[in-house]
Amino acid sequence: MNQSFPILSLMLAIPMAGAIACLYASASTARWIALAATLADLVLGVVLWLSFDLTPGAPEWQFTEYAPIFGRFAWALGIDGIALTLIALTVFLMPICIGASWEAIQKRVGEYMAAFLLMETLMIGVFAAQDIFLFYIFFEAGLIPMYLIIGIWGGADRIYASYKFFLYTLLGSVLMLVAMLWMAREAGSTSIPVLMAYDFPVEAQYWLWLAFFASFAVKVPMWPVHTWLPDAHVQAPTAGSVILAGVMLKMGGYGFIRFSLPMFPEASAYFAWLVWGLSMVAVVYTSLVALVQQDMKKLIAYSSVAHMAIVTIGLFAFNQQGIEGAMMVMLGHGLVSGALFLCVGVIYDRLHTREIDRYGGLAINMPKYALLFMLFTMASVGLPGTSNFVGELLSLMGVYQASSWVALVCTTGIILGAAYMLYLYRRVVFGDLVKDDVRAMPDLSGREMLMLVPIALAVLWMGIYPESFLAPMRGNVASLVARIDRAAPEGDAQLAMGKPKPAAETHAAGHGGESH
Repeated sequence: MNQSFPILSLMLAIPMAGAIACLYASASTARWIALAATLADLVLGVVLWLSFDLTPGAPEWQFTEYAPIFGRFAWALGIDGIALTLIALTVFLMPICIGASWEAIQKRVGEYMAAFLLMETLMIGVFAAQDIFLFYIFFEAGLIPMYLIIGIWGGADRIYASYKFFLYTLLGSVLMLVAMLWMAREAGSTSIPVLMAYDFPVEAQYWLWLAFFASFAVKVPMWPVHTWLPDAHVQAPTAGSVILAGVMLKMGGYGFIRFSLPMFPEASAYFAWLVWGLSMVAVVYTSLVALVQQDMKKLIAYSSVAHMAIVTIGLFAFNQQGIEGAMMVMLGHGLVSGALFLCVGVIYDRLHTREIDRYGGLAINMPKYALLFMLFTMASVGLPGTSNFVGELLSLMGVYQASSWVALVCTTGIILGAAYMLYLYRRVVFGDLVKDDVRAMPDLSGREMLMLVPIALAVLWMGIYPESFLAPMRGNVASLVARIDRAAPEGDAQLAMGKPKPAAETHAAGHGGESH
């Protein structure tokens, strides 16, 4: 495809137009409009993937669009390989979310479908924005449709969960806006690629990094600001949980890659131990909490916090393996956690309870379900040949170069992950089929198979041939590593060999921006 064709604007316009149409359509028509709009974006996502130029020497930013609006603010879009993979994840999961809501949502269907299509527009916008304020608008506006989805179509405590979700994520972002205003004034530009190459004064970097961290840490979510997530997941409808775990949590990780690391490398190195410390606590603590959960959704929600902690340690390993691994964990976790929430939704639709003890023996009367649930459980554990294995291995290899102690603690999370996921699977799927209402539950319908099988194939594809996902982002990760390498903290392996980075070199590099 011609790089000048505004495919990114088209990918934003289609779900937006669909959302407006859904508001005025009947329930049945709204469902079909939403499905058509998400499938159209999926097709455009495939075209985007196939048209992305991977040849050596290709421009870092592709499919760029620029239209000045007023002052420094502009409609600026463009993607690199990192944004490409996250947009692909978004457009892949959205039609599945519409399918999951087909029969489950019966009230105010038009508004529900409109909220999902609006959210798709905003999530793609986050990954495609090249203007810092345009990014902020997309990033923050994404709260609104998710707030409505939890608050209107959620469970019994939906109002409490939606307010908690909204307030947590909004409060962190106010500081980020203040930092963005200062950065635009300091650098004289609101272009993200320009700001990524700008050397901010080191003294300012610390404050800017903390302002961005306040927003991204909540979104990831990092311990101890993760408490909104289990409540939001438990109360959200199934499709809401899928898109929250599948894509919205990735926006925090994307923020670290796009802003914190390249724009504030010295501050990122200075605060790396803070990120590692919080991530180590998250991996161990939330895994232990997951072990004692009785609600299936809550267990998967806590497992998400542990998996996203593997992402944050990989990002702040300051090397190629760590950052590539973090990206692969984000993609793999997006697929697997979304699939696990769909699996919970399937049996919730039949029995209307998420209590683990209410089930047992599903392998007898739901063999297809048991097989797919097993695949996603094994993928969540990180079984070789599935999506999460590659990412977790790379991420832990990356952080091992920086700190063997951090790698050791975080590897215990893999063991604990196996404990709580296999314990969940054994109690739900195996055992005696003694309860009459459980015995009467039918196996997967054709619609449910259409939702789960594509994710299963994607999980296996990522596990067997990860190169197809690593190739688009490799050059961008290499550029990022080259940018932050000057500030990279010394690994304990370097220190053990008596080869710490010369302090004078680090100091000189760190003050590279003082002249601006």
